[in-house]
Amino acid sequence: MSAAVAIWASRVTDLPAGIETLRAADDRALIQAFLAGHRDAFDVIVERHRRQVYQLCYRFLGNHEDASDLTQDVFVRAFKGLHSFKGDSALGTWLYRVGVNVCLNRVALKTPKLETIEPELHVDQRTPDAHELVARGERAVAVRRAIAKLPPKQRATLVLRIYQEMSHEEIATVLGSSVGAVKANFFHALGNLKRILQQAS
Repeated sequence: MSAAVAIWASRVTDLPAGIETLRAADDRALIQAFLAGHRDAFDVIVERHRRQVYQLCYRFLGNHEDASDLTQDVFVRAFKGLHSFKGDSALGTWLYRVGVNVCLNRVALKTPKLETIEPELHVDQRTPDAHELVARGERAVAVRRAIAKLPPKQRATLVLRIYQEMSHEEIATVLGSSVGAVKANFFHALGNLKRILQQAS
């Protein structure tokens, strides 16, 4: 692995003190700095956007291992493709677009693994609401399983709308689609999700 690409592979937590100037810059300035040869600027981009990209991948695939792998893949692609970023949308929107494409490609190749909830590991059984917390965890697992069964475009629309709280217009930009198509996908995704959950109960 080259030193240039290795920046995304390690956790960007303790960056050099001199990077504070870059941390104060907006995304557009970071892109310009990176394209001018300042590699530290990409470290800041990863630090700033990694959480949101990971959350997108996790909501899409339903397990930590795949989400971590795909988050790295997203930033590798961003590192290699940032020179082609035209600035028509926000950097975060562009990263979401890369992330959705990476997730759709993974879904096409494999059935996602789903993490199970072990109540004794996640719930303090001494609390008065332990049973409710376990039930909530089981419902969350059921919802993740149901989302994993949605058609890819419906899944992407649902994840971006519900979990990432994006508007229909923003989702249309990410997916390269029309607002009408996004609304239709979201409507069908909700209907299919309800049907899958009813069948599973």
